[in-house]
Amino acid sequence: MSKKKSLFGWLFFFVFVTVVAFLATSWLLPKETTKLEQATAEKVQASNQKTSIHYVAIGDSLTQGVGDETQQGGFVSLVADKLKDQYGLATVHAQNEGVAGERSDQILKRINQDEALQKEISEADFITATFGGNDLLKVIQKNILSLSVKTIENSEASYQKNSLALLERIRELNPTAPVYVLGIYNPFYLNFPEITALQTVVDNWNEATEEVIDDQSNMYFIPINDLLYKGVDNKVGITKTSESETSSSSETTSDETSVTVENNALYEGDKFHPNAIGYQLMAKAVKDKLVKTKSHWLIKE
Repeated sequence: MSKKKSLFGWLFFFVFVTVVAFLATSWLLPKETTKLEQATAEKVQASNQKTSIHYVAIGDSLTQGVGDETQQGGFVSLVADKLKDQYGLATVHAQNEGVAGERSDQILKRINQDEALQKEISEADFITATFGGNDLLKVIQKNILSLSVKTIENSEASYQKNSLALLERIRELNPTAPVYVLGIYNPFYLNFPEITALQTVVDNWNEATEEVIDDQSNMYFIPINDLLYKGVDNKVGITKTSESETSSSSETTSDETSVTVENNALYEGDKFHPNAIGYQLMAKAVKDKLVKTKSHWLIKE
């Protein structure tokens, strides 16, 4: 009897271990299967992605890259390089069609007159656009003696009409490519923080642009004001202290100390356009949006 009990005990132990092993395997197997499925999905996605990308950048001085001390073309070339590295692309052909000083209506006119540019736009996988800053400057210059938030608001409708015409023309030339429109920023904030109306004007102008974009298909607004108007990392730029000297006979005395504030995201040459660091911030914002919407430009149809 003791032998039977012993045999039964061993049999029970064997069955118990087998069941536990089975349950453990069953519990672990889905995880391995999930990893395998994920690897397979990534491989399929890689096989479905384009190997070369055609990128067209249209706009004003921000597209041209004015202020970029490296002379590499501002945010446009940076975006192209980042995408090429991240997705292992053979080429990212970046066509920079930025012209400093142009307003939205002038950009549209240039497109309508340039057949080569029309072809570039029609063949693009994605498009970036910068406009609006020069439109706002024109309004400010025109109403410099009676400038107010209300005055600017009265000009927004005309600007929106021009912006809409530009975006519709781009969409007419290329019905499918996503279009990424960058906003404008306030380059005067650090030196004139007390002029709060100017910041309101910039915010309202960006909202006017975004309203037009929201009504379009596969178009995206990328805000950049918060990236640039206070300097890098919102550290309120660089504060420089200098002493002015007065010379009397052979004596030189320091009698006055002045403090100047410089935005470390802007080009020192004009304190208006982004510098190389500023363009890097812009490039990151554009790249991040492109990554989120990669199905619209990276994946083969």
